[in-house]
Amino acid sequence: MINTRLVTGRRPRRDPRVAVAISDPQKPGRYHEVRGRVVHNSTEGAAEHIDQLAQRYLGGPYPWFGGRDEVRIILTIEPDRVRSMG
Repeated sequence: MINTRLVTGRRPRRDPRVAVAISDPQKPGRYHEVRGRVVHNSTEGAAEHIDQLAQRYLGGPYPWFGGRDEVRIILTIEPDRVRSMG
């Protein structure tokens, strides 16, 4: 599941293929990658979800760089391939 801005969320309608890479800041050569297709997207609960993630990983509320009126979207990805390195 990915939480992103609505502008980015429009792209999977044209082409549902996506890739997500997560790197380890302590070991730059270590990462995880997921490639797959977006199978569902929703704005419902997305603002609350990003605030929960910010609390967990930043220790405070989400900074809303694009403004509080920014529309967030949650993308659900069905993985085709998962790869790890390092």
